[in-house]
Amino acid sequence: MSTRRSIPHRWIGRLAVETEFGAFLGDVRIRLLEAIERHGSLTRAAKAVPLSYKAAWDAVEAMNAAAGEAVVERVTGGRHGGGTTVTPYGARLVAMYRAIERDYQEALAQIAEQLGDPSIREDRNGDEWRFREALRERLLRTSARNRFSGPIAAMIEGPSGIDVRIRIAGGVELSSLVTRASVESLDLRIGARVSVFFKAASVRILADGDACPADYRCLAGTVTAIREGPAHADLEITPTGCAAETIAAMVACETLQGGGLQVGSACRVAVDPSTVILVRLDRS
Repeated sequence: MSTRRSIPHRWIGRLAVETEFGAFLGDVRIRLLEAIERHGSLTRAAKAVPLSYKAAWDAVEAMNAAAGEAVVERVTGGRHGGGTTVTPYGARLVAMYRAIERDYQEALAQIAEQLGDPSIREDRNGDEWRFREALRERLLRTSARNRFSGPIAAMIEGPSGIDVRIRIAGGVELSSLVTRASVESLDLRIGARVSVFFKAASVRILADGDACPADYRCLAGTVTAIREGPAHADLEITPTGCAAETIAAMVACETLQGGGLQVGSACRVAVDPSTVILVRLDRS
């Protein structure tokens, strides 16, 4: 048996768009439309792809028929004696295809990276949901460094609102304090899968002997990374029992030095649930 390490390869996805009558758009046809735009001639475009003239002609006829309106038109007369042109509708189709293709390829790369995530391997029943969630989260651009997901484990009503508790990997629970209106609009219930977001500045590092602030969610963990800047330091903390996740925190450099925190130090963190944003990505 060979012991040579395999070389990771970049996965490449090909987008295909079909109608109920068959193929409509794909990589070759889109390249043909782009070549027509560049050359203004079906003959030269076919050579550039490359395709036979007949194959290019058939592709144009099929696209025009499937689209319901012209994607490519013949142009007669003019200084160059006519030619072939992509219509404004066809140009929009090309732009649409390229935009979707780019997101598709980026999503494929992101999903491929998660195949070895131990938190996914621990939960075979949740694999499909986790991958679907990862795709949806690509649409959410946020400055919050802390992003977690999992099912709702409990909903506890109190004087300040409803404490929604989310169980992430390793059985660790986070809390988000929301209003009843939010519970109703997001259709929150026990077992529903959600994502939570909160900024590193929402995380407090507790000193030895400090009690957990009222209504906060406090977690024990280990400092796994420190990045010091001129005035503050970014910390990554792995919660106890949850090796697959890290919590990002931010502290002043003087607090870091005074508390004796370093990589490998045990610590406790407190997260203010009123700063935790809860997102329902899927209603299933």
